[in-house]
Amino acid sequence: MAIRRGLVSCGTSILISLAATFSGSTLTADDYAEVLSTLPDAEQLRAWHDLLGSEPHVAGTVGDRREIARLRDAFKAMGLKTEVHEFLALLPKPIEARLELVDVEALSIKGDEVPRRGIVPLPITERELLEDPSVQHPGLTYGWNAFSGSGDVTAEVVYANYGTLEDFDRLEELGIDLNGKIVIARYGKNYRGYKVKYAQEAGAAGLLMYLDPGDYGFKKGPTWPQGGWANATCIQRGSVLVLPYKGDPLTPFVEATPDATRLDPDHVAMPWIPVQPIGYAAATRILGRMKGPLVEDESWQGGLPFPYRIESGGGCRVRLMVNQDRRMRTSANVLATIQGSTLPEEFVVVGCHHDAWGFGAADPLAGTIVLMEVARAVAEAADRGIRPERTIVFAAWGAEEFGIIGSCEWVEGNRQSLLDHCVAYINLDMAAMGDEFRASASPALRTAVTRALLPVAQSGASDTTLRETWASRPEGPSFGDLGGGSDHVGFVCHVGVPSIRLGAGGAPGVAYHSNYDTLQWYRSIVGDSYDSALMVSQATTRVLAALTDDPIPPYDWTTVVAQLRTTSAKHVAAARAVGLDVDLAGLTQAEDRLDEIASELKNALDAVGPLDPSQRRLIGNAMLQAERSWLDDAGLPGRPWYRNLYISDDPVSGYAASILPGLQGAYRALDPEAFRSAVASLAIRVDLLSDRLSALLKEIYRL
Repeated sequence: MAIRRGLVSCGTSILISLAATFSGSTLTADDYAEVLSTLPDAEQLRAWHDLLGSEPHVAGTVGDRREIARLRDAFKAMGLKTEVHEFLALLPKPIEARLELVDVEALSIKGDEVPRRGIVPLPITERELLEDPSVQHPGLTYGWNAFSGSGDVTAEVVYANYGTLEDFDRLEELGIDLNGKIVIARYGKNYRGYKVKYAQEAGAAGLLMYLDPGDYGFKKGPTWPQGGWANATCIQRGSVLVLPYKGDPLTPFVEATPDATRLDPDHVAMPWIPVQPIGYAAATRILGRMKGPLVEDESWQGGLPFPYRIESGGGCRVRLMVNQDRRMRTSANVLATIQGSTLPEEFVVVGCHHDAWGFGAADPLAGTIVLMEVARAVAEAADRGIRPERTIVFAAWGAEEFGIIGSCEWVEGNRQSLLDHCVAYINLDMAAMGDEFRASASPALRTAVTRALLPVAQSGASDTTLRETWASRPEGPSFGDLGGGSDHVGFVCHVGVPSIRLGAGGAPGVAYHSNYDTLQWYRSIVGDSYDSALMVSQATTRVLAALTDDPIPPYDWTTVVAQLRTTSAKHVAAARAVGLDVDLAGLTQAEDRLDEIASELKNALDAVGPLDPSQRRLIGNAMLQAERSWLDDAGLPGRPWYRNLYISDDPVSGYAASILPGLQGAYRALDPEAFRSAVASLAIRVDLLSDRLSALLKEIYRL
């Protein structure tokens, strides 16, 4: 692919004018943002998509190696310093799977009648489509869940709704025996790995997961290829690994190099029951034959055209056979760096993973193309002598889909540098999926993001800004919290780097982790204009410029205090509701002190005059270390890899964020001693942050 080196649209005149007037060290952050935001180009974004979405590229495969080479060559062509960072990780591969109804009785569902007794194979892969020939690619596989156990079981079936902890608790209340049964659960509400975890703990012999049409299919709208929603054979693949750490399962805390000391796989709590994802065509064959008691709760009734039942009750048995090859395989991150002009030791990382379950046009490439175009814009400006003041690392992460492996291995291998010098991380996973802008961010960065986005045009509405449409929603321009499920986790939870996730959604459909996640689906459903990707690219350049070129890191701890107070009060109320009572005087006093210091610091920073590079380094280093105040070397109880006491992913659902996870975990466990300990630990961290901010204030007053 030819990378456009010429300037585009009005960026040409702005860039040439600024390059002639300023040196890179005298541009303001707003100037740099204006330069970068004019350079992304919709046609170039489309070209990135053509390049990176040309074949399936599951981590550890031949397609993955070719994708890594394409990314390496593209970054090099931009003139960026490029590194292929390989890692050797446990990456399963599907060998064989089979799903069958056995001893079936006659039944007709929409005219689909089968013999009275016998074996009926059920589909475990998507049907091919004349409308999208790429679905016939030989590199695509049947549906599978990485890290499923291998096995061959035949059993009756129990329906577990979404397979959440509450759903399994409800089955226990109803006296449903899951021992030796095959559980069927619909996707949604929690990370699929927790469905497996809870099924195993309940004694199940196997698990089936499917996309229910009430959540993802014909009840939502026309299905693919007539519309964007999941058709009857659409299957969501994905990892089902659940461990108290992220990254390679065999090398927690250390980088997965070839010579790393590894755990014995037999001593790692990976899933042991066979797990198989299916579409609702196969689920219909199973659920429609069940004869047990009807579900009593309306929330358990899905979108298929018959009443749902909890047990098969002799109506059918299912044979599930899964065989996976768990072995070490190589993949890689691809990193490209542009050195900062003034503060090169401080850096910002912008990343998105590159691996997929198939072609990955939406996941991840709707974000990877934004990553590449932002990198191209930064390189284009640098060619004209306009460089960022801080260093930027662009990262295309490998093996994210298997357990956030590539980014976490890089974080573990660069832990000290990140602790000392990383200002922020921006994550772009699946960033361009519609016109509805969305952002999640660490509280300290939310003010900076909101300000940076002010001039960005709204896609699909040329006379409106992104900020205006964002603010017009009922909830206002709100931020989400950074939960699990993507590459920010290592940065936030392990080394305490404040992070941002930028993107836009709202496209009417889903092809997530399926063989239908192709360029054809994306361009038909999200759009072939690439307006969404252009908007997110422009937004990313402006946020990036604020992070690289603001004189000091743009942290605002008043937003931290606000969330801290709200969340701690919520957790305390929940604890008292279950009978836990703890002395909160120390925590309340610590929060009051932090509130006062954070407000004073905000005013002092707003009033500070021009700073020379040495002053900027002094203040910047103090700010970075203040933001690391939430880190505890011992980590969270039972999860030492998660060292950030302020936030983690939720250990019950996986995808959601847990703010103040020590408090939340203690009251969930009904453990008064653990709750007292969590309150005390939190107060210590709040006081440490106050001490560091107070010392920073003194330095500012000396200027």
